[in-house]
Amino acid sequence: MIQQIKLYRELEEFLNSSLQSHKVLKINLSYEEIGDIGASSLGLALTKCTNLSNLAIGLSNNKIGDQGIQTLGSALANCTKLSHLTLDLRSNIIGEIGASGLGSALANCTNLSNLALNLNGNNIGAIGVSGLSSALANCINLSNLTLYLSGNQIGDQGTADLGSAFAKCTNLSHLTLDLSDNKIGDQSASDLGSALTNCTNLSNLTLDLSNNQIGEIGASNLGSVLANCTNLSNLTLNLQYNEIGEVGASGLGATLANYTNLSNLTLNLQSNKIGEIGTSGLGSALANCINLSNLALNLQSNQIGAIGAQGLGFALTNCRNISNLTLDLSFNQIGDEGVSGLVPALTNCTNLSHLKLELSDNQIGDQSASDLGSALTNCTNLSNLTLGLSRNQIGAIGASDLGSALVNCINLSNLTLDLISNQIGEIGASGFSSALANCIRLSNLKLSLRGNKIDQSQELKVKSKCLKSKSLVVYEINFLW
Repeated sequence: MIQQIKLYRELEEFLNSSLQSHKVLKINLSYEEIGDIGASSLGLALTKCTNLSNLAIGLSNNKIGDQGIQTLGSALANCTKLSHLTLDLRSNIIGEIGASGLGSALANCTNLSNLALNLNGNNIGAIGVSGLSSALANCINLSNLTLYLSGNQIGDQGTADLGSAFAKCTNLSHLTLDLSDNKIGDQSASDLGSALTNCTNLSNLTLDLSNNQIGEIGASNLGSVLANCTNLSNLTLNLQYNEIGEVGASGLGATLANYTNLSNLTLNLQSNKIGEIGTSGLGSALANCINLSNLALNLQSNQIGAIGAQGLGFALTNCRNISNLTLDLSFNQIGDEGVSGLVPALTNCTNLSHLKLELSDNQIGDQSASDLGSALTNCTNLSNLTLGLSRNQIGAIGASDLGSALVNCINLSNLTLDLISNQIGEIGASGFSSALANCIRLSNLKLSLRGNKIDQSQELKVKSKCLKSKSLVVYEINFLW
């Protein structure tokens, strides 16, 4: 039987409701500045909601401190029938005392199977996380856990305590953990990974460790121990803005070959100085992930040149089952030679239906644009394409060739193309737009051409040519931004 969800957006309305009748309840009071007094009033009312099984509370940006959250936590301890709890406490003023108190309360919610807790942007520190961790260790029935702790200064000790808690949550199948911006180093990253290996049922893992102090050792060890989570089919790992370098990237990559059940992988290594060696090592590992159907790889701003791009391209030629690919190599120096190394991968990935390729700021010229177009013609199943080619050296020939090639992508229905600040000129824009008009299934088009020396009269001609497409429904053609 489907339970009716009761939704309240005003505190007074909820306080005056029939409290004991609630079973599935959603309260959204974000940005209301209810403070500790309001949070305490809410908590006192919740103590009377003894029949609750599903509860979602939004309290972000409310100036709630330790006192308010402790009262709210005490109320939750009385809701012994709770199986699903979502608690959004982002951007308040909760410290270690409040977090520990909340943890003590949650420890009594032993029937919880689904918990989502957002404490981003507070100041709970290592002690606060320790209190929360003790609570999680008691929630042995948890199968789905989402925990956001970004920007809380939890450090190595807090991360270690969290790891100890996860080691006891053996029924977890879905885990999302955001520990970004928390001054976490190598040892903590390694220990956290080791703890997660006890979660033998884990099939979906999202781990955000961005903007910390993780180096090559931490990245390599993290990848190595996570390989023991043998049931993982979906992995999202965000390590952007750390210090993993080429050794860390190679070490992390070497472990990916052991993730035999992975079908979905998102890996963000932006701004880590992984260079040619790290990229090639990462690519060699991906060549063994033959079951991947969805891959998102962000290598933006990593000092990657032609050799690294070629190594990556060679590896991707083996990932023939990929249907959704996102590859961000923007702000590197791969040049035309690097693009030529990527082309074979696109040629062999004939099952691609969704492709997002970001190559902005890479010193790419006409030949690369032409080669990319030729490769895409082999992707006969391609329906959604995003190409980021801004701030390169593509001229009229490259643009025209690219447009002509896209005509052969007969299933293409959605196209986003960024050609800002190239050297296309009026001739290139004319040839490109004429070709797009012949894309027989193109229904959605977003085209950015600013900074290409196209005058106003030619702008109108470009738009007119694109609109000749009989299938086009939604379009956005920009010359100004």
